[in-house]
Amino acid sequence: RIEVLRNDRNLGFAAACNRGLAVARSRYVMLLNNDVEVTEGWLEALIAFMEGHPDAAACQPKILSFQDRSRFDYSGGAGGLMDRLGYAFCLGRIFNELEEDRGQYDTPRPIFWASGTAILIRREILDRTGLLDENLWAHWEEIDLCWRIQLAGGSLFSVPASVILHHSGW
Repeated sequence: RIEVLRNDRNLGFAAACNRGLAVARSRYVMLLNNDVEVTEGWLEALIAFMEGHPDAAACQPKILSFQDRSRFDYSGGAGGLMDRLGYAFCLGRIFNELEEDRGQYDTPRPIFWASGTAILIRREILDRTGLLDENLWAHWEEIDLCWRIQLAGGSLFSVPASVILHHSGW
């Protein structure tokens, strides 16, 4: 039941993901970087949250650093937010300072953007928003998509019961 799509050249993150999203017919689609390590039950926790929250269009797990598992990862931490000037930041990271995970973000909560490192999306919302913007080669494409999800009436959440470890920058 798995179909492998091979690219003969580097298309960039957005275009490569869009190839998979274009053929996916499941209720949910998962973007998951190839430089992560997942923990037991990570996907089940995300799906259970989505099943219990029909208003949720997308969600992300808690993303911890693979190099220092006691700290949040640079790429999305415990969920992304946006300040009033349009500057994106995330729970668990202020600029380059990574917070220690002491359980401070262990309650599911609404977020502005979910990390492209690991985002579970309700397939039907993509029919309204379109796919990732391929003009954004390797950064901000998930923030743009999450913004469009909200404009289409969808909500995004962090689901800290789901945990992955990310090799940020590898």
